[in-house]
Amino acid sequence: MKVSLITVCYNSSTTLKDTIESVKRQTYSDIEYIIVDGKSKDKTLDIVNSYHPGVVTKFISESDKGLYDAMNKGIKMATGDIIALINSDDLFCDDEALEKIVREFKNSPEADAVYADLYYVSQNNTDNIVRHWITGNQKKFKKGWHPAHPTLYLKKHVYDKFGYFDLEYSLAADFEIMLRFIDKYKINLKYFKEPLVKMRLGGETNKSIKNILNQNVECIKAFKNNDLSVNSILYPFYRILPKVVQFFKK
Repeated sequence: MKVSLITVCYNSSTTLKDTIESVKRQTYSDIEYIIVDGKSKDKTLDIVNSYHPGVVTKFISESDKGLYDAMNKGIKMATGDIIALINSDDLFCDDEALEKIVREFKNSPEADAVYADLYYVSQNNTDNIVRHWITGNQKKFKKGWHPAHPTLYLKKHVYDKFGYFDLEYSLAADFEIMLRFIDKYKINLKYFKEPLVKMRLGGETNKSIKNILNQNVECIKAFKNNDLSVNSILYPFYRILPKVVQFFKK
């Protein structure tokens, strides 16, 4: 099974090499690694070019309409049986991560997707685990559950059948696409009960309280746009409280 990994980046020179090296170290060999750059102005392109061709299979650098537009470009370029996104400041927890995920798909051929747990780590020390995101078995999104998006591996036919990131959402397009695939169209999920990815703390959504609030507004909008019921008053509490608790369960 070919795995298409996609990294989107913009001015990511401080972290991108760690990400690429993490992909390079994977023991699984059938990887198509795609990097979509938004016309970086720092040393990002120098780093990518040093791995392309080679570790980086496909690479484009052009203007885009933001993070999710760039992700859509990468998905449309992908030819693998399985597609996943690894952010430009993320890295795999171990060198056998992809091998483990492919094994899960082979052991469960009915699965449309495999998801896993995740470590949030410090910006400057990826060995310092700040939060262990334990996703757990599948539940309803309206109760606050959802997979950690960087750990979600999807068969290509899911995107082909149910679409791509909706650019109407500036902060919660990753949430909306998971909600659409999992709760609306009920794709078949398999849970891999190990941390798969180390994700540096930060990100656009968490930069301010305003962004966190706006993301929750977008999440509620996503339920409505997908004709799914949700209690708009209680939902933010269902969504946030379990995540806060996890900071104390490293």
